[in-house]
Amino acid sequence: MNIEDFNYELPEELIAQTPLKKRDDSRLLVLDKETGEVEHKHFYDIIDYLEEGDTLVLNDTKVLPARLIGVKEDTGAVIEILLLKNLEKDNWECLVKPARRVKTGTIVSFGEGKLKAKCISEFDEGIRHFELIYDGILMEILDELGTMPLPPYIHEKLKDQSRYQTVYAKEVGSAAAPTAGLHFTEELLDRIKSKGINICYVTLHVGLGTFRPVSVTNIKDHEMHSEFYMMKKDVADALNKAKSEGKRIIAVGTTTTRVLETIMTERGEFSECSGWTKIFIYPGYEFKGIDCLITNFHLPKSTLVMLVSALAGRENILNAYRIAVKEKYRFFSFGDAMFIK
Repeated sequence: MNIEDFNYELPEELIAQTPLKKRDDSRLLVLDKETGEVEHKHFYDIIDYLEEGDTLVLNDTKVLPARLIGVKEDTGAVIEILLLKNLEKDNWECLVKPARRVKTGTIVSFGEGKLKAKCISEFDEGIRHFELIYDGILMEILDELGTMPLPPYIHEKLKDQSRYQTVYAKEVGSAAAPTAGLHFTEELLDRIKSKGINICYVTLHVGLGTFRPVSVTNIKDHEMHSEFYMMKKDVADALNKAKSEGKRIIAVGTTTTRVLETIMTERGEFSECSGWTKIFIYPGYEFKGIDCLITNFHLPKSTLVMLVSALAGRENILNAYRIAVKEKYRFFSFGDAMFIK
């Protein structure tokens, strides 16, 4: 399959720059994966498409305020660091700009020395490993000095940092938000529970791959990034019960999908576990974990467009995207949503 098979035209003005005032006021395109039929709703209407006995699975990862702007101690040059992955203790994998200025031994200072980062090794594509040096509690320091690592296509400043977190965010560790979940409010989740729909949480920490485009022509040559995931026993038990009873499992987001499909592919059933996934889902993949998907609209030629195409069919997805463009839906992280039923 060629990368161009997953391309589509998107006017730049449709890329949402700011979140809506109310999370669930976003629009919802409902796509029937069997027929390709499309409906236009609002996100608060999602409850009408959920049935008693369904299990809704959400990713409870929490985004680190991981974007830090500092200066090199020796020259005063401005350096931007994005914390990507905690390797061990205070050692972190980071994305650095400009990377050419940061060599092994370089020390970058943030907040007038409240936090320092010493480069301990260099890698390609702007990746460096740092040892963080500080007094106190790192998360409190990051809350003070860091900002949310918004995707490069968002140019507006985020006024309220909490709007790049889901209302149920719990497990700290992501470099980006699981954006399909941004549409949920606590009130909507309560209404969903009251309808007899089970709600479960898994964790997948969104990593570097979120910021990397596919650079190969044949998509089968693409190497996926690895991301850490966790599933607890009570969640595994609930999902296995749903499967055995023939009830629908509805994933919220491609990150949740990656967790559920990884576990089912590797183990044949849901179970308490954690690990690193590099699963690459594209057309031809047979889904083993999920039945339906709530998701956002994804970048052209991205692995996420490939994933939703695997679930709903490439032509159905591209047609739905063309309709969304025509109807002026808002795209990407702060944009509108899609329900693939």
